Amino acid sequence: MLKPIKLNPVFKEIIWGGSRLKSEYNKKSDLNNIAESWELTVRPDGMNTIVGGEFDGITMEEYIKINGESVISNQKQPFFPLLIKFIDAEDNLSVQVHPDDEYGLKNANSLGKTEMWYIIDAKPGAQLVYGLKDGVSNEEFAQAIKDGKVEEKLNYVSVKKDDVFFIPSGLVHAIGSGILLAEIQQNSNITYRVYDYNRIGKDGKPRELHVNDALNVIVNRSPEEIEKIQFSTNVKNTNTLASCEYFTVEKHNISDIYIGFTDEESFASLLCLDGNGTIIYNNEEFALSKGDSYFIPAGIGEFKITGKLEVIISKIK
Repeated sequence: MLKPIKLNPVFKEIIWGGSRLKSEYNKKSDLNNIAESWELTVRPDGMNTIVGGEFDGITMEEYIKINGESVISNQKQPFFPLLIKFIDAEDNLSVQVHPDDEYGLKNANSLGKTEMWYIIDAKPGAQLVYGLKDGVSNEEFAQAIKDGKVEEKLNYVSVKKDDVFFIPSGLVHAIGSGILLAEIQQNSNITYRVYDYNRIGKDGKPRELHVNDALNVIVNRSPEEIEKIQFSTNVKNTNTLASCEYFTVEKHNISDIYIGFTDEESFASLLCLDGNGTIIYNNEEFALSKGDSYFIPAGIGEFKITGKLEVIISKIK
């Protein structure tokens, strides 16, 4: 019988990463830093394994083969649809942009990337890059890249806990130092860097930039245009962080009991941001605590979460 399954994360060490996922989220790794903890991933460059139960130790890819793609959705998916992460930015990330599906499939045999960020915590004064300044054209930005004046053209936004940022494909962006967040995105790893603060990588060379591709895909949308995409498939409400063509994401502060549901159209990804509690399904209990990630198969019906917790629940429908 299908039931909720707990996932082992995949860790990524990157030059800008920090130590908060080790110290605050009990992530165990010998890496010097955990920049990204991939909490739901079915990719060659990162594959979750299952913790506990009859599928203990097998990969998510094997789990899907055993149980059929209906555990994802009753709609055929060309790729596993989502990639969900914790990101700990000790330093600034590169200024970057992602392509849409058409460009990604044509040039990299991959979906593009629309994503969203939920700010778990931010140090005082923390900022991120969210688009270009008003009125800056792609031509002006291209010239700024040549002139080494990229930072003058960027739109900087101060951030705090509980802020939400929706990043459609084509929007220039960068996470700033001192920010811990959860990222829900299309299952794509295409990133076109346009600026990286002249940093040197582990190989002693400047990190690779992808200026031509980036300039091909940049779309500088207004806040109203972004919100229209962010809530394009549903109305905005208290719990909904985004409801677009690629994912629906809700955040719930549970003080007693939450009743969830998966139908045949979508699995649910459950990410615990804080607290402790229990998932109850079919009279079976599954411990849930800060930092845990669960995959709840499509079509299993009602499940409950009890306890005092903050959780993010993501679906594809």
